[in-house]
Amino acid sequence: QQTTGAMKDMDMGAKTAPAKVHEAKATVKSVDKKAGTVVLAHGPVARLNWPPMTMTFRVKDMKVLDKLDAGKSVEVEFVQQNKEYIVTKVK
Repeated sequence: QQTTGAMKDMDMGAKTAPAKVHEAKATVKSVDKKAGTVVLAHGPVARLNWPPMTMTFRVKDMKVLDKLDAGKSVEVEFVQQNKEYIVTKVK
């Protein structure tokens, strides 16, 4: 009984809080439509204290991959979900 009351009072807001959106300028290195990923060589991301680097991102909407070609310069918005980074918007 006591555990149930404690659970009721716990702050579960962390799970429902909106993810922070991060932005970066990047160059597309490769696209894997089957896996739903894109490899980006991005510039620094001050908010995350990241230096420029190349890394793989998942995409939220598979249609985004149609806009991406190797060598293309883009601006992306991305969020972190668990341990993955997911591109939510491409400009």
